[in-house]
Amino acid sequence: MTESVTIVGGGLAGLTLGIGLRQRGVPVTVWEAGRYPRHRVCGEFISGDGQNSLARLGLLGGLQRAGVGCAGSAAFFAGKTMVAARPLPEAALCVSRFVLDEWLAREFQRLGGELRLDARWRGEFGTGIVRANGRRAEPVTDGWRLFGLKVHAREVALDADLEMHFVPSGYVGLCRLPGGEVNICGLFRSKSAVPDLARRWRDWLGGPAASVLHSRMAEARFDEDSFCSVAGLCLRPQRATHRNECCAGDALTMIPPVTGNGMSMAFESAELAIEPLAEFSRGQLTWDGARHEIATRCDKRFSPRLRWAAWVQRALFQPPARSVLMFLAAHSEWFWRGIFERTR
Repeated sequence: MTESVTIVGGGLAGLTLGIGLRQRGVPVTVWEAGRYPRHRVCGEFISGDGQNSLARLGLLGGLQRAGVGCAGSAAFFAGKTMVAARPLPEAALCVSRFVLDEWLAREFQRLGGELRLDARWRGEFGTGIVRANGRRAEPVTDGWRLFGLKVHAREVALDADLEMHFVPSGYVGLCRLPGGEVNICGLFRSKSAVPDLARRWRDWLGGPAASVLHSRMAEARFDEDSFCSVAGLCLRPQRATHRNECCAGDALTMIPPVTGNGMSMAFESAELAIEPLAEFSRGQLTWDGARHEIATRCDKRFSPRLRWAAWVQRALFQPPARSVLMFLAAHSEWFWRGIFERTR
């Protein structure tokens, strides 16, 4: 008898996992609290092994036909100064979550998966239930409140396909999307709660006066319907083997957004979970066995890059250390490639 699998959360990890299981004939239901298409706080930048995961699942070609861009260069700014401009060691894909999530949902349904929209899971996370419903909120982490903001805009001139602007309270990434849009996504921190984000988001994403970021935003035409925010972020590395639930994507752990590896980790974690869950469905593995195998695979794949990413994140929030990092990234090809590879 084939056991069914329930996935709670229809984001990148949940839908990709559902697709992989349906490709193997596993009955799958995905519970999603929202609807598609929708905007999400996200860098919209796929860099790393996630592209290989998509290719192995037969999804990369279809996604490219649906509309993705290619990023081959990155530039870093602090205030008024460009401190580094580099070709990326490996090209990345750029795609709006508004397009991507809906495309994955259609592919999941095409393969016979059951998708329940506007459906919030109220049950336990026991046998046959995978948690893929995003990050677990942590209002304060190490004394800081972390939050993210995202909006799309046009008429934004860029010096590279990806720009990272460091501001006093965090950093803002600008990513070139297909069709002339630019994704503007920032991570910020504050010691106290920040009111009126929905009204004052330009103050945060616009950058300090006289900065390059501020000049970028001066002529931007914002798609205000694309604005979204998220709070309670926790970027402390988590180990899958320390959890009692079967998790994928951000529900497992988050990597600092500056690495540009979050979307990739969602796809990778989904791929790592497919075979153990398929074996559980066929009765070849117990649920505990499948959960342990998935956790072990994820820890082996992600723990090294999470350690490096945590170190980079800490350094970037300390101006002297950030200056050293940017100098090395600008002047040392070995350092630039090393950091890139170790966070992927």
